[in-house]
Amino acid sequence: MRTTRSWWRASVVVGLTVAVGLPAAAATAKPPAEHLRPVVQDGVTQPVFGYADAIRERVFVTSDVDTDSDGKRDVVAMDIIRPKASDEGLRVPVIMDASPYYSTVCRGNESECKEDVDGDGLNDKWPLFYDNYFVPRGYAVVLLDMIGTNNSTGCPVTGGTADNISAPTAIDWLNGRRKGTNAAGEEVVADWHNGRTGMIGKSYDGTLANAAAATGVKGLSTIVPISGISSWYDYSRSNGLITRGNNYSGSLANTVTNPERRAYCAPVREQMGVASDDTTGDYNAFWAERDYVPHADRVRASVFVVHGINDDNVRADHFSKWWDALAKHNVPRKLWMTGTGHVDPFDFRRGEWVDTLHRWFDFWLYDVKNDIMKEPRADIERAPDVWETYRDWPVPTTQKTEVFLRPGAEGAAGALSVRPQPGGKESRTFQDTPSMSQTNAIRHPSDPQANTANRLVFLSQPLRAPLRISGTPVVRVKASVNGEDTSFAGLLVDYGTKTRFGTAGDGIRTLTEEDCWGEQATWGGYAEDACYRETAKNVATDPQALVTKGILDGLNIDSLSTSTPLVPGKKNAVDVPLLPEDYVFDAGNQIGVVLLGSYSGYSSRAKQNQAEITVHFDSSRIELPVVGGRKAAEKAGL
Repeated sequence: MRTTRSWWRASVVVGLTVAVGLPAAAATAKPPAEHLRPVVQDGVTQPVFGYADAIRERVFVTSDVDTDSDGKRDVVAMDIIRPKASDEGLRVPVIMDASPYYSTVCRGNESECKEDVDGDGLNDKWPLFYDNYFVPRGYAVVLLDMIGTNNSTGCPVTGGTADNISAPTAIDWLNGRRKGTNAAGEEVVADWHNGRTGMIGKSYDGTLANAAAATGVKGLSTIVPISGISSWYDYSRSNGLITRGNNYSGSLANTVTNPERRAYCAPVREQMGVASDDTTGDYNAFWAERDYVPHADRVRASVFVVHGINDDNVRADHFSKWWDALAKHNVPRKLWMTGTGHVDPFDFRRGEWVDTLHRWFDFWLYDVKNDIMKEPRADIERAPDVWETYRDWPVPTTQKTEVFLRPGAEGAAGALSVRPQPGGKESRTFQDTPSMSQTNAIRHPSDPQANTANRLVFLSQPLRAPLRISGTPVVRVKASVNGEDTSFAGLLVDYGTKTRFGTAGDGIRTLTEEDCWGEQATWGGYAEDACYRETAKNVATDPQALVTKGILDGLNIDSLSTSTPLVPGKKNAVDVPLLPEDYVFDAGNQIGVVLLGSYSGYSSRAKQNQAEITVHFDSSRIELPVVGGRKAAEKAGL
């Protein structure tokens, strides 16, 4: 049962209780007389503290960097809202959403900005539901302005050191390791803090959570990165190819900078354009500074990862590489993998999300003894609004399974088999064409509009049984080129009608009805509430669908750090990692593997030489992470 806006206004607390499925008794629970601890009932903290009388502050903390080279260290600004009882002896944890977006792009499905409506130096508009929901449950909520944005000073550096230390600088203040002041310059201390901070946020905000955890800062107890970046190289590049425009880092920095400061910060953006090396697309020191995966060994916090497997903004390899690195270092972790795209779980699984997040924060920030860490580690959305749980991800019974590419007649589709091509001396040649669209690239060979000259297609027989993959496929081919440069791309396709996640709107549409997830108050003449428009999944029924894809610059087949021209005619071992997936090919459908050079829609700067690419079949294959391994593949008919 959900609460609508009109009903909620008449009964805030009861509406909140019903919305999250708590027992009615929670609505009337009272905090202990001494206000020194929260009330826990049925394994979760209860909304027993006030919201309308919550304390609001704006605190400024000096960092160790000077991004704009003005001779002054940059200052981090944060807006804080916490229960009144925290000034009376209650020690509370912090939920922090650090962001560069609070005054520009803004946050959430309804693009909420922070704003001081009455000009008193305190925030009146609090984006998202975290404050409304968690402050009454005994939490402080901190909305932090990343260095170079909103009320902080300096200039943004798009994933660089200043970005990365913005939140740790604030966490140092929370734990008494740095000095903080109010707008008047008077020292402010966080003597109300219990020493534990959890970070949460979507996209850039989730990236800042990953970055903070990778510093190993003490006092960061947990992070919840939603669609977060783990390597800015992988965000702007894909294995040597530029997937976003030239100096994208500078462009994004310009977007998040307040308009009145954009000209001032232009030199910093220009330097980023030089250091990022758009000429080659290689991985260098600029990108290493912005790569958090190698520092997973520093992570002290638990990690609750949420990501869309069909996210074409922050692609799925960001979560999988980070997840794998965390696993190697035994970091406590949890995963939600949705079939939508770049979407917050509040907008694709709202009720379950609020409940799960509540228990997660209670466990890690208040030490509430609930069962959140005894539950299955991974929740996967198998079909729109159909979820399954698993002990881990990739699914533990997954095995790397080689499926060999067998050539067909010239111009016809080849075959897929777990058995190698006998002899293996044949080859097939196609011409790279940068204008190839993804739609045309995956057309079934029997489609009258199918292209036969600029791709190679390999098809399984109709499957005799369902086949599931869980993990990261890799296309491994032997290939030669008639020039010194080209791209190599691989696509995995499901041929067969199936109800799938729709791609419009990243998989969701926004409805007109609202529901509410917290308490409200009026500050500065502005009514702050927690009512948000509901959403629904978009679905599609198509005869075919791209499952996953990958691309590699031919100049980087040996190293992402060094571009090396190809030797014309030389046979090369080319390994193209595809994006991670968890997908079931239905019985009766066909698995397709498509080999290409460049194609539009993946790289923003496709190769223009239109090289001829020859694939040799002595060992060319795709390595699939098959649940059940080769036996399952053979059972399905491969």
